[in-house]
Amino acid sequence: MNTESLSDEMIAGLETIVGRSFLFLDTDTRNHYGHDETEDYVFPPSVVVKPGNTDEVAAIMKFANQYSIPVVPIGGRTGLSGGALSIHGGIGLSMERFTNIDIDEKNLQAIVEPAVITQVFREAVKEKGLFYPPDPSSQGSCTIGGNVAENAGGARAVKYGVTKDYVLNLEVVLPIGEVIWTGANTLKNSTGYNLTQLMVGSEGTLGIITKIVMKLLPDNSHNILMLVPFFKAGQACEAVAQIFRAGIVPSALEFMERDAIDWTLRYVDGVSLDIKDEVEAHLLIEVDGNYPDVLFADAEKITGVLEQFEIDEILFADTEDQKNALWKMRRAVGEAVKSNSVYKEEDTVVPRYELPTLLAGIKSIGNKYGFHSVCYGHAGDGNLHVNIIKGDMTDENWRTEVPKGIREIFELTVSLKGTLSGEHGIGYVQKNYMDIAFNDTQLQLMKSIKKIFDPNNVLNPGKVLPDNLA
Repeated sequence: MNTESLSDEMIAGLETIVGRSFLFLDTDTRNHYGHDETEDYVFPPSVVVKPGNTDEVAAIMKFANQYSIPVVPIGGRTGLSGGALSIHGGIGLSMERFTNIDIDEKNLQAIVEPAVITQVFREAVKEKGLFYPPDPSSQGSCTIGGNVAENAGGARAVKYGVTKDYVLNLEVVLPIGEVIWTGANTLKNSTGYNLTQLMVGSEGTLGIITKIVMKLLPDNSHNILMLVPFFKAGQACEAVAQIFRAGIVPSALEFMERDAIDWTLRYVDGVSLDIKDEVEAHLLIEVDGNYPDVLFADAEKITGVLEQFEIDEILFADTEDQKNALWKMRRAVGEAVKSNSVYKEEDTVVPRYELPTLLAGIKSIGNKYGFHSVCYGHAGDGNLHVNIIKGDMTDENWRTEVPKGIREIFELTVSLKGTLSGEHGIGYVQKNYMDIAFNDTQLQLMKSIKKIFDPNNVLNPGKVLPDNLA
């Protein structure tokens, strides 16, 4: 059903489920829930509903199946691939009332509802001496449910893994309105097909997550953070693999090329750096643990690796304020780029040793199609964010040439044994590039999985799978 409006009968039916106070038809509210952080797209739902419990979500999905109404789950709207856009109108299902956290200190677990802000969750477990590592740059506004739906990563994924590595079990409302738990609250589970991990990263297309059982770790008490200027951006990428080959696994290893830092320093208050004109890129490197002597030894070994390259003086963050300032700068890069120009952001990921080849290739492709790119990202796990800048490109070239360049960037990425997205997901904007990463057999298998979970195609239709898939 492709609809701009729902009938009075449909609205009345939804009102009986969630109540009049949690149903919204006005234009401002629909527009508010009709966008995320994906470029400048706005696709308002026909109606916004805000259920308060799992039973209400299940009732909404049964109702949607009855009338063939598309439903799009909506979280913090911080996504970068358009996964929460209501491209067919219908019901925008905001999960914002699901905010409970229940921490099990004995088992180092927590049951979390999907609208809990990631940073709120991380701080809540830290108060108990525990640690939840995944830390997307948008952690102050993104939600745990969205993190699970996209399999979000962040800076510390290089050492600790991504969201999927902490999800033990999920309560899920299926598209047909049935409620299931996908697994068990255990650290080991070899019982049947792994429905939990099938749901993680499914981008709101296979079910609506209403509860998440998360694994937690003991908190670390110490860390060392250093900012390393490189006179050649390619060498910064080369150094990444060499650090690991030296036997060190940093807790974060971030790459920022010169434009990324310059634009961010102009955008963010309270952060200043004196950078020589010849510097092309920086690495932000963190090691963490419980024993300072071990961390200092790791930092010395990393310094020895870095001295093989053309670098300027390394900045060691001596205070918590300095550390916070550097992380504030890194986390603000995306917003800084967005404030400078219309842009498209890609989320390439390759084996880390291939980063220099990927970076050089991206610059070459940009020259070919006439666009400038600003690159940064989680270099330690090979995840390079590519911001393609419109700048003074004509609208015609932006519309026709840039997609050709993006396709070549993805072809290069896949040729290097990488793939299209490391953590942002496919959603709406990347779906028609999926043929680069998957053949028809693989795509048909994904289509069959979607059909089994969602026989009437009402849950987040038009996402992930390409439009031309027969």
